[in-house]
Amino acid sequence: MTCVFTSARCLEHRAPAGYPERPERLDGILVALQNRGIEIVEATADSRSEVSVEAVHDPEYVGRFERAVERGDGLLDSADNPLSPNSWKAAWGAVHATVMAARATATGEAENAFSAVRPPGHHAERGVAMGFCFLNNAAVAADYLLRHHGLERVAIFDFDVHHGNGTQHIFEHRKDVFYASTHQHPFYPGTGQREERGLGQGEGATLNVPLPMGTGDEEFLTAVDNEILPALAKFQPEVLIASAGFDIWQDDPLGGFQVSLNGIAELGKRLRAGAQEICDGRLFSVLEGGYDLPSLGDLAFSYLTGDTRVASS
Repeated sequence: MTCVFTSARCLEHRAPAGYPERPERLDGILVALQNRGIEIVEATADSRSEVSVEAVHDPEYVGRFERAVERGDGLLDSADNPLSPNSWKAAWGAVHATVMAARATATGEAENAFSAVRPPGHHAERGVAMGFCFLNNAAVAADYLLRHHGLERVAIFDFDVHHGNGTQHIFEHRKDVFYASTHQHPFYPGTGQREERGLGQGEGATLNVPLPMGTGDEEFLTAVDNEILPALAKFQPEVLIASAGFDIWQDDPLGGFQVSLNGIAELGKRLRAGAQEICDGRLFSVLEGGYDLPSLGDLAFSYLTGDTRVASS
């Protein structure tokens, strides 16, 4: 059963007019999924997730983010990260919903869970906001599972068109989290070359598969089949987290891939099948990018269910 976790607070992070990362992204996904009978669960706060936030982010940075919102600052660290009065609450809502999805997956309460949240997280570094991201939802969830559910190995597969620099850097010295990414290269943020394989004890626990602009279904799914899934099988994670970037979609205004609706549905099918073999089906996904508002609901639904029928207008 597919179960979607979210927080109403995620819709309260506002951005300037015309800004691509805006509440309508999430609202469109939630309406589309609910209209098709998928259960939506509202997140509640969990103090354990707060511990994990400060394990993956510098406490000084977390405090700086809170103070910037309280002061009414217009941005945090760069123009890519505008602030509004409820940005702090929205970022925490995203964290709590993602941790709920992680917990439900680890305990077997939910299969194929999806954390439908914003602001996204995978560009957020340990101490710097980047690329629309403030708190790294996937990284917090991975650390939470290791700290509070007795797990020894967690993997993150990031298929956003942009490389998840923040997630990679947060875990690049660790051997208990495997980070794998397919992404357009060269492209923002400029990281994610094949030579980046982790550092120190974490060497070999990072896999980057950069792909050229124009990559379509065949090339993308071949990379997943031939490189990502075998690497995940070798690592043998106990839970698999997918950082789901629907900006791989062929009509996304911020991406350069040519992946179709069918390709995104096939990706979801292969990840679910892979998770069944690798980690007893313990897979959950967290929303990252995706900016083509008319298509986002169909993309999320197809990814989660394999059903490529589009909603009637």
